[in-house]
Amino acid sequence: MSSQTAVQPWSAPWAGSRQEGVYSERIAREAAERDAALVQRCLQGDGNAWETLVRTHTRVVHATCYRFTGHAEDARDLTQDVFVRVYRGLDSYQPGTAAFRTWLLRLTRNLLIDHYRKTRKDRILDPLEDQASGVKETSVIGGRADHTLMRREVSEKLRTGLGRMSEELREAVILRDLQQMDYQQIATVLGIPEGTVKSRINRGRRDLAKHLRAMGVRP
Repeated sequence: MSSQTAVQPWSAPWAGSRQEGVYSERIAREAAERDAALVQRCLQGDGNAWETLVRTHTRVVHATCYRFTGHAEDARDLTQDVFVRVYRGLDSYQPGTAAFRTWLLRLTRNLLIDHYRKTRKDRILDPLEDQASGVKETSVIGGRADHTLMRREVSEKLRTGLGRMSEELREAVILRDLQQMDYQQIATVLGIPEGTVKSRINRGRRDLAKHLRAMGVRP
């Protein structure tokens, strides 16, 4: 096995090509329209619509909470708290101002900030094993077992590298390259200009590349 592990492509080694990582405008619009319709049904007392809304978005909320806390139990509890807040404040959602998913992730982020302020915990990221599926090694010896071991090793190094970044850069990289959100959505969620979003992502990727190279991973 080579002394260095190649990660290709660098721009988003765990997310595939840029085209695959960005929702088309049509798909995003259709999803937003479905969510808006579900919200209206929920406000009219439709329990099935609420169950559908929760089922549709639980995964992304839980993934966000888990990546930002690193603890399964905390992520589960925070996910429940998020949807309690959503249920109580659903009548404040205005479809014309933002997609429901964007509104939901903004609410999730605010809850996470409250959680961090109360517990004073640093953000710790998960091993990223799911995202490591796009990572390839220059030479794999020993078949599937070695490949699985390599993936775990690179995943752990990605986790470590992300953990060494500043919070604002790490968050921008996560939302773009892991959550696959577009720049406008990230700007809305973080409450910052779109130009600042792009700057943080670029700086974050360079910073992560530096940490990965220090650990023997060649981006």
